[in-house]
Amino acid sequence: MEDAVLLQSLEDGLLTLTMNRPDRRNALTLVMLEQMLEAVQAAERDPNVRAIVLTGAGQAFCSGGDVKAMATGSERDASFDRRVRNLRARMEVARLLHHIPKPTIAAIRGAAAGAGLSLALACDLRIATPGSKFTTAFGKVGLSGDFGGSYFLPRVVGPAKARELYMLSPVLTGEEAAAIGLVNRVVPDDRFDAEVAAMAQSLASGPTVALGYIKENMNLAAYADLATVFDAEALRHTSCGRTEDHMEAAQAFVDKRAPVFKGR
Repeated sequence: MEDAVLLQSLEDGLLTLTMNRPDRRNALTLVMLEQMLEAVQAAERDPNVRAIVLTGAGQAFCSGGDVKAMATGSERDASFDRRVRNLRARMEVARLLHHIPKPTIAAIRGAAAGAGLSLALACDLRIATPGSKFTTAFGKVGLSGDFGGSYFLPRVVGPAKARELYMLSPVLTGEEAAAIGLVNRVVPDDRFDAEVAAMAQSLASGPTVALGYIKENMNLAAYADLATVFDAEALRHTSCGRTEDHMEAAQAFVDKRAPVFKGR
């Protein structure tokens, strides 16, 4: 059913978003992207959401845009300017995954291609299986790329490697992706779900405010000068010192126990 193309589950502070078109390798549709954007916007406002996992149903993460739908869809009759505006609006979900002040994880089984790879790159961390397949794919279908891949990929693997991956569009395995830093961790299939759950729950039960500030500092450092980064670090570090989570961590240190963070 079209209204189930994105599944949502919130448990113990962890929001799991599952792209749910397994028969199409979770190719992106307008409805899926609209639902994903709404879900991430709601998660940003919801204090009960402390981390997000983005994944795909079945044997793929996301194969990118639905090429068949693009070839036959009604939007092909829309004006050029209208199509640009519509695409830009859909791409906003990648910006939000990157900027939301909460940790985001892409859990990747199978293909992460085209815009699907861009969405994975928008997340803070990527965990994959050895059999996962990564490709920009755009050049193979006569496209230049969308959903921020040309912004994220050079920052993850370096500009020279990013140009190679975009212009030649090779297909990388999970192990090859890990070797160039494209993914953070490769885990065997039989341990994948448990490893994703452990990593995600560790973040969801962490000091949410501090993790959000860490993310903001890292994003700022990608383009700002050192003095600007210093100013931001000083402000955010001092602000963290006033949170309940920092006070709990300090008391736990004195008590020689593990802290219990509340995300406040």
